[in-house]
Amino acid sequence: MIQTSQDIKYLQGVGPARAQTLDKELAIHTVGDLLVYYPYKYIDRTRIYHISDIDGNMPYVQLQGRILSADTTGEGRSRRLVARFSDGTGVIELVWFQGIKYALKDYNINREYLVFGKPTIYGGRINIPHPEIEDVSSGRFDPNTASTFMPSYNTTERMKRSGLNSAAMARLTRRMFELFDQPFAETLTPYLTQHYHLIPYDTAIRNIHFPTSAELLRRAQVRLKFEELFYVQLNILRYVRDRIRRYRGLVMPHIGNTFNTFYHQHLPFQLTGAQKRVVREIREDMRSGRQMNRLLQGDVGSGKTLVALLSSLIAIDNGFQACIMAPTEILAEQHLQTLRNLLNNMPVKVELLTGSIKGKRRQTILTDLEAGDINILVGTHAIIEDNVVFARMGLAIIDEQHRFGVAQRAKMWQKNETPPHVLVMTATPIPRTLAMTLYGDLDVSVIDELPPGRKPIATVHMFDSHRANIYNKVLHEMQQGHQVYIVYPLIKESEKSDMKNLEEGYTQVCRQFPKYKVGKVHGQMKPAEKDAEMQRFAAGETQILVATTVIEVGVNVPNASVMVIENAERFGLSQLHQLRGRVGRGADQSYCILVTNYQIGNDTRRRLQIMVDSTDGFEIAEQDLKLRGPGDLEGTQQSGMAIYLKIANIATDGQILNLAREAAQFIIDHDPDENDPHNTILWRRLKELRKTNINWGAIS
Repeated sequence: MIQTSQDIKYLQGVGPARAQTLDKELAIHTVGDLLVYYPYKYIDRTRIYHISDIDGNMPYVQLQGRILSADTTGEGRSRRLVARFSDGTGVIELVWFQGIKYALKDYNINREYLVFGKPTIYGGRINIPHPEIEDVSSGRFDPNTASTFMPSYNTTERMKRSGLNSAAMARLTRRMFELFDQPFAETLTPYLTQHYHLIPYDTAIRNIHFPTSAELLRRAQVRLKFEELFYVQLNILRYVRDRIRRYRGLVMPHIGNTFNTFYHQHLPFQLTGAQKRVVREIREDMRSGRQMNRLLQGDVGSGKTLVALLSSLIAIDNGFQACIMAPTEILAEQHLQTLRNLLNNMPVKVELLTGSIKGKRRQTILTDLEAGDINILVGTHAIIEDNVVFARMGLAIIDEQHRFGVAQRAKMWQKNETPPHVLVMTATPIPRTLAMTLYGDLDVSVIDELPPGRKPIATVHMFDSHRANIYNKVLHEMQQGHQVYIVYPLIKESEKSDMKNLEEGYTQVCRQFPKYKVGKVHGQMKPAEKDAEMQRFAAGETQILVATTVIEVGVNVPNASVMVIENAERFGLSQLHQLRGRVGRGADQSYCILVTNYQIGNDTRRRLQIMVDSTDGFEIAEQDLKLRGPGDLEGTQQSGMAIYLKIANIATDGQILNLAREAAQFIIDHDPDENDPHNTILWRRLKELRKTNINWGAIS
């Protein structure tokens, strides 16, 4: 009998060298780590193809036969091993470009093997590169004792060179199970397993690796996904409970003269129904006596800044100050200008604090802030510096919050003896399931309407062979007095890429439009240079801005009516949507042109068609999540998403997530002090999970 805490190197078949590889490649240190390294797919080993039936367009196939011959060809990096493999119906080539020494040593002529891999065509012949191979004749493979489904584990090239391919990982895992002669301890309470019809943990963990039927595999997946999501939600809701207990919110019961004067005399347009709903939700939070922690989601141009101002005016009417923190100086300056324009000389003092503001001016702002003479402070992360002291900070608004780390956001709490109300805003629509996991401790408000008068942006996908048509559209818009963005994915040409690059593009655009002024902005410029260039574009001094994605969150230019995105296939859907949102900010019709070469895959065409068909950021975000997964979406990496979800998938397991959230809420409601003996197993398990190398604090 072994323990899950046992060092993996002591498991038979591992040893010090392979243990080091497992550590570096997969962070597998113990037997318990191997236990939860789940297969990513399964092969129905009842299906064995004939070589005569396969072609180079098929998905993964399983073959059974013998190696007829094996030869190495080429030298150095071109060296490869080619083995001829036959099952009696035909011959196919098995090819290795790496791990040749290992393959030559381990695989023998005329021995029977089970081969698994993806058929491809090279030089007119079908081959399977880097196949997974099980030795049938050696006795290590016994069809009578094997599970119906053969697990496939993700492995790296370095692992394969150490003899740790998928089949080897399966052998190690099977050996581990053989040593566990007792059932694995349950990790959920009887109430949860019975209420949600979950199979026992022991049954689930054995069948997730070596399923004995398709139904048991399905139930094992449901059980383990539920458990994983349940403990994530239990951790979040426990944190929410502790915060509510620890911090009493500032009470702001009044809607006073400042708010009413602005609302009735200075409001630039009638609020949308969504804006009114969100303001009511925020007002209710601020007068409830509990600290507000609210996430405000709103598409580009939906009017979040106006909601932020109305929320700030509530704080001011109750004798408090507010601050708005933005990720860049130019965005902070834009907020400052927008607020001052909206307030239109009302007696509300709004000031700016960024890293560029120094000397006497900075000292004056700090003095006035501490004296309570500044009502709203707008700024960058400079706001959270220790020497920035508020008289009575009551509301902290954080814009584009995914660009700030958790620690930076937490520093806001220290600006007042009683932590201020917190409103975090994002123009990056977040799918509901992702928000429940990343920001599950926040109440969520959504502005899902655009202000009246905004026209949907017309989006088209064009190939770069139609460059003349693209430039004609750009010229036509500039002749109407409008401005244009042209976005590139690279700054300078790369030897490994034929993508359009910014430097080459800038030269080409200048040559194409000699009568117009062209600006250039990219992330390697000094902040002052970048801001100056963007300000020139905002002021209308340049007609075309050639840029990288630094303008994704940037200056508001209502006169810009065209967004051209070169090599659009290189961007994610949410990023394309953010870039598109730089135009369409005025009353005129705006356009987004997605440019690619003709040779793009079907998946890419499908992604770009989603952009052409929809301007709904939430629909696009849902599609992006399904296509790319949570770990690849911007802003999710810092939260640890890609690390701690080993089996659940936020994009596809929304129904299980809802049940897990419901279950976690039930436990928190019925056992708030964590002293119900029926739940001891849950609190102990959560404590164990929090000791792992997973960044559990990041999701809170």
